[in-house]
Amino acid sequence: MSFKILMVDDHKTMLTGYKSILEFNNMNLQLDVTFSHDCQEAYEMITSSESTSFDLIFLDRSLPPYLEKKIKSGEDLALLVRKQLPDAKVIILTSHAEAFILYDIVQKIRPNGLLIKSDFDGDELLVAFNSVLNGETYFSETVKAALKEQIITRGYLDTIDRQIITLLSQGLRNKTIATELGLSDSAIEKRKVKIKDYLNIYKGNDEDIITECRKMGFI
Repeated sequence: MSFKILMVDDHKTMLTGYKSILEFNNMNLQLDVTFSHDCQEAYEMITSSESTSFDLIFLDRSLPPYLEKKIKSGEDLALLVRKQLPDAKVIILTSHAEAFILYDIVQKIRPNGLLIKSDFDGDELLVAFNSVLNGETYFSETVKAALKEQIITRGYLDTIDRQIITLLSQGLRNKTIATELGLSDSAIEKRKVKIKDYLNIYKGNDEDIITECRKMGFI
């Protein structure tokens, strides 16, 4: 059974390169790859009732728009994918490394992967591909640094949130943390939900919080 991928980028040579790299995946998958070069073509493929459902969609953020349908970029296509193909995984590739842009992409789209074009090579693209197929979320190092910067500068994680993260890293559980901070168990749980949201942990436990916080340098 083949694994169906839609790749959307207005640079045809890039698409050919991505496809060649992914064929070296360590899962021995038979890849059925479809190319698209602009928002209109991709829109028609994603929404067509005759179109084959895709398992994974690679999207360039900057694409020729489809103004008739108010699809102006890969971000708009990603939102369309979330609506039309909710089971499909989405990896966004972008030339933009600005922290606020990357943070907005993550918060708005919740991509399964996000990489800076100038920041990755073939090996990392394969790592990202394999990680996403294994149910993980993959962000390149530049993306992680940008998310950390935005979380700190926008004040999304306050002093209590950071204390909770520290206590979790010490192996403490909700009840003990609640006693330590003078809060209720439910208050701790609500804050953990918020922490996971800002760290883009869609499903996970305390260990996932600790792992992600270590990656981003919070602990």
